[in-house]
Amino acid sequence: MKSAKSVEEFIENYPEWKSMLTTLRNFLLESGMTETIKWGAPVYTVNGKNVAGIGAFKSYAGIWFFQGALLEDKYQLLINANEGNTKALRQMRFHHESEIEEVIVRGYITEAINNQMEGREIKPDKAKPLEIPGALQEMLNENPELKQRFEQSNLTRKREFAELISTAKREDTLKNRLEKIKIHLQENTGLNDKYRP
Repeated sequence: MKSAKSVEEFIENYPEWKSMLTTLRNFLLESGMTETIKWGAPVYTVNGKNVAGIGAFKSYAGIWFFQGALLEDKYQLLINANEGNTKALRQMRFHHESEIEEVIVRGYITEAINNQMEGREIKPDKAKPLEIPGALQEMLNENPELKQRFEQSNLTRKREFAELISTAKREDTLKNRLEKIKIHLQENTGLNDKYRP
């Protein structure tokens, strides 16, 4: 997603999704939530807590629910965009505006707000120790600047980098992934930032 300083700018960045994003935005605003920009995208909050956001990509636009895993999802519309890493965040994708059924989408929004008001949330698993694979540690040891950037990264980002390396099965895959991580560290970005509102 392209970064924006206002919701209007965000929507203008995606002319092909403008109508759909505007529709979703209106549903969220009419729910009474507070609109803000976080991570360059529109986010909607209740009492300062993130509840939902809107996003747009090449082939779809949609709504993110920060605690979406707690939603009933009786219409099976929610997707975990980062299976295995994301515990709570879920997204509802739309490829055409005709797919947006107002009553259903508003129902999900209302349930998400109610869950937040009741204090229901999935907390990240902070007890799990971070295990840095040897190849990643070796790369960091060889480059003090990258090592410092890695150490300054949040735990989620560190875990994503470690998992990417630990799941490489072939030597060339490992090398490509290490190069990818180098670029992300140099740019101070995470592997999955594009999936986060």
